Amino acid sequence: MNKFLKDVLQGLQSSPKYLDSKYFYDKKGDELFQKIMASDEYYLTNAEMEIFSKQSGKIADKVLTEAKQIDVVEFGPGDAVKSIHLLKELMQKHSISNYFPIDISENIIKVLSKHLPVQIPHLRLKGFAGEYFDMLSLVNEISSNQKLVLFLGANIGNFKFNEMPQFCKHLRSLLSAGDMVLIGFDLKKDPAKILAAYNDKAGYTKEFNLNLLKRINKELNANFKINNFQHYATYDPIPGACRSYLISIKQQSVKIEEAEINFEKNEPVFMEISQKYSVKEIDEILLQCGFEVMSHFFDSDKYFTDVLLKC
Repeated sequence: MNKFLKDVLQGLQSSPKYLDSKYFYDKKGDELFQKIMASDEYYLTNAEMEIFSKQSGKIADKVLTEAKQIDVVEFGPGDAVKSIHLLKELMQKHSISNYFPIDISENIIKVLSKHLPVQIPHLRLKGFAGEYFDMLSLVNEISSNQKLVLFLGANIGNFKFNEMPQFCKHLRSLLSAGDMVLIGFDLKKDPAKILAAYNDKAGYTKEFNLNLLKRINKELNANFKINNFQHYATYDPIPGACRSYLISIKQQSVKIEEAEINFEKNEPVFMEISQKYSVKEIDEILLQCGFEVMSHFFDSDKYFTDVLLKC
């Protein structure tokens, strides 16, 4: 049984049902996520883009107070539209040895490998398609250089509040003294603004969630009827948890390979969390995970922060 099938069946045979959000990102999912990021409601893109377009020089200078030459490892780079600003700064300062993008999507790695060296001449790029930590271990085997790990775009928010420290501790265990990490965090703010970002008027987030069912149909011989599910998003401002669900609008059965999954009318399938944080929460958690907080880089509205950490 392949891992995709195993994870899908495990999630849909659980109570309550869930699907793993890392499987959103096939070719169509990548395209839809680009549309989400470009939507009017999705403030996160503009906030972090402002940081990288205006402050990459400052970020690079801060990094280079700790290292003269570094490898840059990027988790979930997407199209690298933000990190390209920092990569260019480091290239201009002759301070980057290698760029290692790591993504679950093979399509993303292929696109980056083709286009990024054209945009940044002489950039040494080797991409890895797979799980973040498995691929980081491979990078460690290839290069012992001092590293800067990028984890941008509020991807850290895809972990539940109590799961995020486990991820950060695991990351720290794979890095050496002197390595650095730059993580993007979406900050707590007006609840209405946050909820709108995950329920855009154009319906891209809805399509993004439903596309996972289409992928399961295509790759796992399933028979989901897409119109039998509706997208639903909710935000709780106290814990800072924005959650997305697909709701079964009728009682139904779905076959996935040899398995049959039954859905009750109005039964939810948990799809994704986007966790929001206060600066105080960020600093306290990262300190407990073994990192030193070097700097916060904020956008002008303080909607977002990219936090530079040292091991």
